[in-house]
Amino acid sequence: MDAYGQFASVYDRLMQDMPYEDWLQFAHDSWERYGMPKTVADLGCGTGSIAIPLALSGLEVYGIDLSADMLTVARSKWDEAASQLARARGNVTWLEQDMRDWTLAEPVDTVISFCDCVNYLTEEEDVEAAFKAAYDNLREGGLFLFDVHDPKVFLRYAEEQPFVLDEDEVAYIWTCELDESRLQIEHHLTIFAEEKSGKFERFEEMHEQRAYGRGWMEAALKRAGFRMVDCYADFELEPAGDRSERLFFAAVK
Repeated sequence: MDAYGQFASVYDRLMQDMPYEDWLQFAHDSWERYGMPKTVADLGCGTGSIAIPLALSGLEVYGIDLSADMLTVARSKWDEAASQLARARGNVTWLEQDMRDWTLAEPVDTVISFCDCVNYLTEEEDVEAAFKAAYDNLREGGLFLFDVHDPKVFLRYAEEQPFVLDEDEVAYIWTCELDESRLQIEHHLTIFAEEKSGKFERFEEMHEQRAYGRGWMEAALKRAGFRMVDCYADFELEPAGDRSERLFFAAVK
Protein backbone atom coordinates (compact mmCIF):
# COMPACT_ATOMS: atom_id res chain seq x y z
CA MET A 1 0.00 0.00 0.00
CA ASP A 2 1.39 3.41 -0.94
CA ALA A 3 1.68 6.31 1.51
CA TYR A 4 -1.60 7.92 0.45
CA GLY A 5 -3.33 4.60 0.81
CA GLN A 6 -1.95 4.34 4.32
CA PHE A 7 -3.23 7.83 5.07
CA ALA A 8 -6.70 6.92 3.75
CA SER A 9 -6.75 3.92 6.09
CA VAL A 10 -6.30 6.11 9.19
CA TYR A 11 -7.95 9.30 7.92
CA ASP A 12 -11.19 8.91 9.87
CA ARG A 13 -9.34 8.18 13.10
CA LEU A 14 -7.23 11.31 12.65
CA MET A 15 -10.24 13.44 11.71
CA GLN A 16 -12.74 12.16 14.25
CA ASP A 17 -12.89 15.53 16.03
CA MET A 18 -13.51 17.54 12.86
CA PRO A 19 -16.78 19.52 12.95
CA TYR A 20 -18.61 17.61 10.22
CA GLU A 21 -21.96 18.38 11.85
CA ASP A 22 -21.17 22.09 11.62
CA TRP A 23 -20.42 21.83 7.89
CA LEU A 24 -23.67 19.93 7.36
CA GLN A 25 -25.60 22.49 9.37
CA PHE A 26 -24.01 25.34 7.39
CA ALA A 27 -25.06 23.65 4.15
CA HIS A 28 -28.65 23.25 5.33
CA ASP A 29 -28.78 26.84 6.64
CA SER A 30 -27.47 28.04 3.27
CA TRP A 31 -30.05 26.02 1.36
CA GLU A 32 -32.82 27.57 3.45
CA ARG A 33 -31.56 30.94 2.26
CA TYR A 34 -30.65 30.14 -1.36
CA GLY A 35 -32.94 27.21 -2.18
CA MET A 36 -33.06 23.50 -1.36
CA PRO A 37 -31.26 21.17 -3.79
CA LYS A 38 -32.10 17.69 -4.99
CA THR A 39 -28.65 16.97 -6.44
CA VAL A 40 -25.27 17.79 -4.88
CA ALA A 41 -21.66 17.32 -6.02
CA ASP A 42 -19.17 17.05 -3.14
CA LEU A 43 -15.68 18.02 -4.35
CA GLY A 44 -12.81 16.55 -2.35
CA CYS A 45 -15.28 14.22 -0.64
CA GLY A 46 -12.52 12.18 1.02
CA THR A 47 -13.98 9.22 2.92
CA GLY A 48 -17.55 10.49 2.54
CA SER A 49 -18.14 11.98 5.99
CA ILE A 50 -20.29 14.74 4.48
CA ALA A 51 -21.52 13.07 1.29
CA ILE A 52 -22.99 10.07 3.11
CA PRO A 53 -25.19 12.00 5.60
CA LEU A 54 -26.45 14.16 2.73
CA ALA A 55 -27.40 11.05 0.75
CA LEU A 56 -29.08 9.47 3.76
CA SER A 57 -31.17 12.64 4.09
CA GLY A 58 -32.60 12.01 0.64
CA LEU A 59 -30.29 13.85 -1.76
CA GLU A 60 -28.70 12.51 -4.93
CA VAL A 61 -24.99 13.01 -4.22
CA TYR A 62 -21.88 12.74 -6.37
CA GLY A 63 -18.79 12.19 -4.23
CA ILE A 64 -15.76 13.35 -6.21
CA ASP A 65 -12.16 12.86 -5.11
CA LEU A 66 -8.76 12.47 -6.74
CA SER A 67 -7.74 9.63 -4.40
CA ALA A 68 -8.87 6.13 -5.29
CA ASP A 69 -7.90 5.01 -1.75
CA MET A 70 -10.15 7.62 -0.13
CA LEU A 71 -13.02 6.58 -2.40
CA THR A 72 -12.53 2.92 -1.48
CA VAL A 73 -13.04 3.81 2.18
CA ALA A 74 -16.02 6.01 1.27
CA ARG A 75 -17.74 3.22 -0.70
CA SER A 76 -17.31 0.82 2.21
CA LYS A 77 -18.79 3.35 4.66
CA TRP A 78 -21.72 4.03 2.34
CA ASP A 79 -22.46 0.33 1.86
CA GLU A 80 -22.46 -0.19 5.62
CA ALA A 81 -24.64 2.87 6.30
CA ALA A 82 -27.15 2.01 3.58
CA SER A 83 -27.38 -1.63 4.67
CA GLN A 84 -28.51 -0.56 8.14
CA LEU A 85 -31.58 1.11 6.66
CA ALA A 86 -34.52 -0.70 5.12
CA ARG A 87 -34.09 1.60 2.16
CA ALA A 88 -31.59 4.45 1.75
CA ARG A 89 -33.52 7.62 0.99
CA GLY A 90 -30.90 9.01 -1.39
CA ASN A 91 -27.85 7.74 -3.19
CA VAL A 92 -24.14 8.43 -3.69
CA THR A 93 -22.21 7.98 -6.92
CA TRP A 94 -18.45 7.91 -6.24
CA LEU A 95 -16.23 9.40 -8.95
CA GLU A 96 -12.45 9.57 -9.16
CA GLN A 97 -11.93 12.99 -10.73
CA ASP A 98 -9.83 16.13 -10.27
CA MET A 99 -11.70 19.10 -8.81
CA ARG A 100 -9.97 21.30 -11.39
CA ASP A 101 -11.40 19.30 -14.29
CA TRP A 102 -14.50 17.22 -13.63
CA THR A 103 -17.73 16.54 -15.48
CA LEU A 104 -21.14 15.05 -14.84
CA ALA A 105 -23.73 13.86 -17.31
CA GLU A 106 -26.23 16.42 -15.97
CA PRO A 107 -25.72 19.67 -14.04
CA VAL A 108 -26.42 19.63 -10.30
CA ASP A 109 -28.28 22.03 -8.02
CA THR A 110 -25.38 22.55 -5.60
CA VAL A 111 -21.63 22.02 -5.58
CA ILE A 112 -19.95 21.87 -2.17
CA SER A 113 -16.27 21.65 -1.19
CA PHE A 114 -15.74 21.75 2.56
CA CYS A 115 -12.84 21.06 4.93
CA ASP A 116 -10.60 23.66 3.20
CA CYS A 117 -10.17 21.53 0.06
CA VAL A 118 -9.65 24.64 -2.09
CA ASN A 119 -6.59 25.53 0.01
CA TYR A 120 -4.90 22.43 -1.44
CA LEU A 121 -4.81 24.18 -4.82
CA THR A 122 -1.48 25.99 -4.61
CA GLU A 123 -1.54 27.92 -7.89
CA GLU A 124 -3.98 30.67 -8.78
CA GLU A 125 -4.73 29.09 -12.16
CA ASP A 126 -5.71 25.86 -10.40
CA VAL A 127 -8.19 27.69 -8.19
CA GLU A 128 -9.63 29.46 -11.23
CA ALA A 129 -9.95 26.13 -13.05
CA ALA A 130 -11.80 24.61 -10.08
CA PHE A 131 -14.19 27.57 -9.95
CA LYS A 132 -14.88 27.29 -13.69
CA ALA A 133 -15.48 23.54 -13.42
CA ALA A 134 -17.95 24.12 -10.57
CA TYR A 135 -19.71 26.80 -12.62
CA ASP A 136 -19.93 24.58 -15.70
CA ASN A 137 -21.44 21.67 -13.74
CA LEU A 138 -24.13 23.74 -12.00
CA ARG A 139 -27.60 24.36 -13.33
CA GLU A 140 -28.64 27.96 -13.90
CA GLY A 141 -29.34 29.46 -10.48
CA GLY A 142 -27.32 26.71 -8.77
CA LEU A 143 -25.19 27.29 -5.67
CA PHE A 144 -21.46 26.73 -5.08
CA LEU A 145 -20.58 26.45 -1.36
CA PHE A 146 -17.03 26.06 -0.09
CA ASP A 147 -14.77 27.09 2.77
CA VAL A 148 -11.09 28.08 3.02
CA HIS A 149 -8.68 29.09 5.76
CA ASP A 150 -8.08 32.79 6.09
CA PRO A 151 -4.36 33.61 5.63
CA LYS A 152 -3.98 34.42 9.34
CA VAL A 153 -4.61 30.76 10.18
CA PHE A 154 -1.43 29.63 8.41
CA LEU A 155 0.54 32.32 10.21
CA ARG A 156 -0.78 30.96 13.49
CA TYR A 157 0.03 27.37 12.53
CA ALA A 158 3.63 28.37 11.83
CA GLU A 159 3.90 30.11 15.19
CA GLU A 160 2.27 27.36 17.27
CA GLN A 161 3.74 24.21 15.67
CA PRO A 162 4.69 21.47 16.36
CA PHE A 163 1.42 19.69 17.17
CA VAL A 164 1.18 16.24 18.75
CA LEU A 165 -1.62 13.67 18.94
CA ASP A 166 -1.27 10.62 21.19
CA GLU A 167 -4.25 8.26 21.14
CA ASP A 168 -4.46 4.53 21.84
CA GLU A 169 -4.64 3.46 18.17
CA VAL A 170 -3.02 6.38 16.34
CA ALA A 171 -0.53 9.14 17.06
CA TYR A 172 1.25 11.82 15.06
CA ILE A 173 3.84 14.56 15.18
CA TRP A 174 2.84 17.47 12.93
CA THR A 175 5.23 20.26 11.95
CA CYS A 176 4.72 23.16 9.54
CA GLU A 177 6.91 25.23 7.22
CA LEU A 178 5.45 28.50 5.94
CA ASP A 179 6.44 30.46 2.84
CA GLU A 180 5.05 33.77 4.03
CA SER A 181 5.56 35.49 0.67
CA ARG A 182 3.13 33.05 -0.98
CA LEU A 183 1.09 32.25 2.12
CA GLN A 184 1.85 28.62 1.33
CA ILE A 185 2.36 26.06 4.06
CA GLU A 186 3.80 22.55 4.13
CA HIS A 187 2.36 20.17 6.72
CA HIS A 188 4.74 17.36 7.63
CA LEU A 189 3.20 14.47 9.56
CA THR A 190 4.87 11.45 11.07
CA ILE A 191 2.03 9.03 11.79
CA PHE A 192 2.03 5.91 13.96
CA ALA A 193 -1.00 3.68 13.32
CA GLU A 194 -1.92 0.42 15.02
CA GLU A 195 -2.43 -2.52 12.68
CA LYS A 196 -4.71 -5.51 13.24
CA SER A 197 -1.71 -7.45 14.56
CA GLY A 198 -1.35 -4.90 17.36
CA LYS A 199 1.92 -3.58 16.01
CA PHE A 200 2.32 0.09 15.10
CA GLU A 201 3.39 1.14 11.63
CA ARG A 202 5.13 4.46 11.04
CA PHE A 203 4.69 6.43 7.82
CA GLU A 204 5.24 9.98 6.61
CA GLU A 205 2.79 12.41 4.98
CA MET A 206 3.36 15.84 3.47
CA HIS A 207 0.51 18.15 2.47
CA GLU A 208 0.71 21.60 0.94
CA GLN A 209 -1.89 24.32 1.22
CA ARG A 210 -2.04 27.94 0.12
CA ALA A 211 -4.21 30.74 1.43
CA TYR A 212 -5.73 33.39 -0.82
CA GLY A 213 -7.11 36.79 0.08
CA ARG A 214 -10.86 37.21 0.30
CA GLY A 215 -10.91 39.91 -2.38
CA TRP A 216 -8.99 37.76 -4.84
CA MET A 217 -11.32 34.80 -4.23
CA GLU A 218 -14.43 36.90 -4.80
CA ALA A 219 -12.99 38.33 -8.02
CA ALA A 220 -11.98 34.87 -9.25
CA LEU A 221 -15.51 33.54 -8.67
CA LYS A 222 -16.96 36.39 -10.71
CA ARG A 223 -14.42 35.79 -13.47
CA ALA A 224 -15.67 32.19 -13.57
CA GLY A 225 -19.14 33.55 -14.29
CA PHE A 226 -20.91 33.56 -10.92
CA ARG A 227 -23.37 36.44 -10.79
CA MET A 228 -23.60 36.74 -6.99
CA VAL A 229 -20.93 36.01 -4.37
CA ASP A 230 -21.41 36.20 -0.59
CA CYS A 231 -18.73 35.58 2.04
CA TYR A 232 -19.55 34.30 5.52
CA ALA A 233 -17.36 33.06 8.35
CA ASP A 234 -16.88 30.35 10.93
CA PHE A 235 -19.97 28.25 10.12
CA GLU A 236 -22.40 31.15 10.52
CA LEU A 237 -24.46 33.00 7.91
CA GLU A 238 -22.93 36.25 9.11
CA PRO A 239 -20.64 38.48 7.03
CA ALA A 240 -16.93 37.69 7.36
CA GLY A 241 -14.85 40.18 9.35
CA ASP A 242 -11.24 40.87 10.21
CA ARG A 243 -11.21 38.21 12.95
CA SER A 244 -12.77 35.46 10.83
CA GLU A 245 -10.60 32.34 10.50
CA ARG A 246 -12.61 30.05 8.22
CA LEU A 247 -14.21 31.83 5.27
CA PHE A 248 -17.32 30.37 3.62
CA PHE A 249 -18.23 31.44 0.10
CA ALA A 250 -21.69 31.11 -1.44
CA ALA A 251 -21.66 31.77 -5.18
CA VAL A 252 -24.80 31.67 -7.35
CA LYS A 253 -24.71 30.86 -11.07
